[in-house]
Amino acid sequence: MPRFVHYSDIENVYDDPERAGRLAGLITELDGPDAAVVGSGDDTSPGVAATVSKGRQAVDFFRAVDTDVETFGNHDFDFGTDATRAIVDDSPQTWVSANVRDEIGEPFGESEGVVPWTVERVGGARVGFLGVTDPNTDSLNPAAANMTFTDPYEAARDAVAALREEGVDYLVAVSHLGGGDDELARVDGIDLVLGGHIHSERAEDVDGVLCTRPGVNGETVLEVTLDEDGAGVTRHSPEGAPVDEHLADGLRERIAAAGLDEPVGTVEEPIVRSEETVHGGECRLGNLVADAYRAATDADVGLQNAGGLRLGHDLAGEVTLADLLSVLPFEEPIVVVELTGAELRAALSEMSAAVVDFGEDGWWHGHLSGARVVWDDDREELIDARVDGERVDPDRLYRVATPEYLLHSDHEFPTIEERHRADEHGIQHEVLAEYVREHGIAPEKEGRIERVSGGAADAAIEAADGAATASQDDAESRGDSTGPGDASAAGRVDDN
Repeated sequence: MPRFVHYSDIENVYDDPERAGRLAGLITELDGPDAAVVGSGDDTSPGVAATVSKGRQAVDFFRAVDTDVETFGNHDFDFGTDATRAIVDDSPQTWVSANVRDEIGEPFGESEGVVPWTVERVGGARVGFLGVTDPNTDSLNPAAANMTFTDPYEAARDAVAALREEGVDYLVAVSHLGGGDDELARVDGIDLVLGGHIHSERAEDVDGVLCTRPGVNGETVLEVTLDEDGAGVTRHSPEGAPVDEHLADGLRERIAAAGLDEPVGTVEEPIVRSEETVHGGECRLGNLVADAYRAATDADVGLQNAGGLRLGHDLAGEVTLADLLSVLPFEEPIVVVELTGAELRAALSEMSAAVVDFGEDGWWHGHLSGARVVWDDDREELIDARVDGERVDPDRLYRVATPEYLLHSDHEFPTIEERHRADEHGIQHEVLAEYVREHGIAPEKEGRIERVSGGAADAAIEAADGAATASQDDAESRGDSTGPGDASAAGRVDDN
C-alpha cells in the first residue's frame, strides 16, 4: 500500500530555522520505503530567507527531506525563470509540470529535467504522478508574465492517457490549482489529488477522489494512504518533532549574513498575522501597512491587498527589518494610481469575496488608509465609501497608493489596471520600515472597514455623517483654512 507524505505552501517556514528544522525532521520520520515525499508548490518562496537567497534555501530543504516529486506554484517563479531553472537543476526530486510553458512556448525546464508526468515505485505499486499549476499564474506573479500556463484539465487528461498506457496501478495529480482541484478530481482516471495554493487545510472526497491540502507555512504535514478500497489521511504537526540541525544552522547563517537584524521599532501590544485576522476585515497590521503607503506617497488613499500580507509569527517586542520583510517579502514597488470616484468605489467593492471570487468564501481582501467603507453582508453591497470623511465623488480623481502587483493581477482588485499608473515609489518593505522608524508601531482599529447587516446599515451611515460633521466643526474651531473634504487638504487631482 503506497503512502504519500504531503507538504505544500511552506513559504516562510524558512524564516524560523528551528521550525523549518522540525518540519524536515517530521517529514524524515514519516518517510520510508513505502512512501513518496510530495510537494505541491510555493515551497521556495516567499519569505525573508527566500528573498535573500533568491529561493535557493529551498534546495537545502529538498535535500534534507529527500523530496521525490514536486510541482510549481505561482510563487516558485518569484525571482524569475532563470532562478527557478537553477533550483530545479540542483534539486533531488522529479519536477512534474504538464501545463507550464516558458517564454518561447516550450515546456518549462525541460532541459533541467522537468517532465509532464513520471512513474515512481511506491510501496510496491507503480504510481503515476502528473503536475499542474494555476493557469492564472502569469497574472498572479509579474515575474511569470512572459510565460504561458495552459488549460490544466486538458493537460491532465493527456497525462492520464499517457500514464494509463504505462500500466500504472494508481494515478496521483500534484496540483497547485487551489479551488480548481474539484474539477481536477473529476478527470477520469485520477485516484488522488495532492493540492495546494489555498492556505486552508483540506481533506475532502470529491466524487470518490480524495483531495488534500496541508495549509501554509509548514504547520501541517499530511500522510495519505491509497489502496483498492480508497484513500485515507492522517494529519501531523511538526510541534515536538526532532530538529534537523544541519538545515536549521544553514538557514540561520543565510539570514544572519543578510544583515536584517537591525531593530526599527517596538510593539507594545502584539500585532496578529493570522489568516482569520488578515482576511477578516479591518486589522491593525493592514492599517499599519496602508498608512505607510499613504504617508510615503502623499496619496488620498492607501490600499493593501490582504493576500499580500504574509502570515507568520505576531509582531511583538523589538521589531527588526527581517520582521517587516517577512510581512511584505516582495521586491516590488508601491505605485500611485489615479482612479475616478466611480472606479474607486468599484475597487473598494472588490475587497469583498462576494464580488471577487478569489481564495475562500467570506474572505475580506483589502485594507485601507484615508478611507472608510460600510459593506452590507446581507445585500452584498458597498453602501457607503468616504475619503477624508467625505463621500466619494464619482467624478473626482483620487490618488491611491498600492502594490504594483495589483496592476498586473486579474484576481484581486481587477478594476485597477496598468493604465491607471501615475507614479512609482520605493519597495514595499522599505517603505514600511521608513514609516515605522518615523512613526513607531502602534496601529489601532479605527472603524475604517465596517461590515454590517440588516438595519445596522443605516445607523452606520448616520454615524459616518456625524463623524464627518464633527471633524469639519473641529477644523473650523481651530481656524484651519481647509476642512477634511477640501481638495487641497486631500491632495485632490482633478485636471490630469
